[in-house]
Amino acid sequence: MINNPLSSLFGKSPIKPLQEHMTVVTDCARQLADFLAAAMADQWKKAEEHYDSICTLENRADDLKRELRLHMPKSLFMPVSRSDILELLTVQDHIANRARDIAGLMLGRQMRVPETLQEDMSAFVDAAIQVTRQALKAINELDELLEAGFVGREVDFVEELIQQLDDKEKSADGLERDIRRKLFAIENELPPVEVMFLYNIIEKIGSLADRAQRVGGRLQLLVAR
Repeated sequence: MINNPLSSLFGKSPIKPLQEHMTVVTDCARQLADFLAAAMADQWKKAEEHYDSICTLENRADDLKRELRLHMPKSLFMPVSRSDILELLTVQDHIANRARDIAGLMLGRQMRVPETLQEDMSAFVDAAIQVTRQALKAINELDELLEAGFVGREVDFVEELIQQLDDKEKSADGLERDIRRKLFAIENELPPVEVMFLYNIIEKIGSLADRAQRVGGRLQLLVAR
């Protein structure tokens, strides 16, 4: 194989590995819907299988993160800095970590969602996953942004994707407020410890959506620079 001196000078672009990482992170979050459905049906063996899938994907995301950190050139001949790429990578990785935390806590305690909250909980988790999917759409435009030199119609398109991301996160916020209000209305009927952990799970699902929104925030900073 002939070594390309220009490749040695400029290094490999980190954009494709970054997008691959976000794809795995999104797949990790998507598994939460199936996990929750199994948990609410008291199918804990099936829930454990989904949890194992989440852990496998989270480990894969960690491997991709490690590889990108180890092999990213010290200097990038790109309109984005190395530190910006690494920060974006970290924000993405937090999504997979949160998905694992949610499933792990529910599985470990075999948490049961009250029947009156199950429909709302499913909608809430789906909304958080939609935020993550939207973040992936935005990240998948990063190579096009680079090709366009961070100017022109592509910037407008990415800005629109980020606005849609913010809108989806606000919708998830609204669902979080609704489910908190409904839990508050019935919390006296439930064991206090169970109530405490339900609020904790609701908070973690909300933070999953928030972390996905932060991916768009970091991307917007790149565009602004």
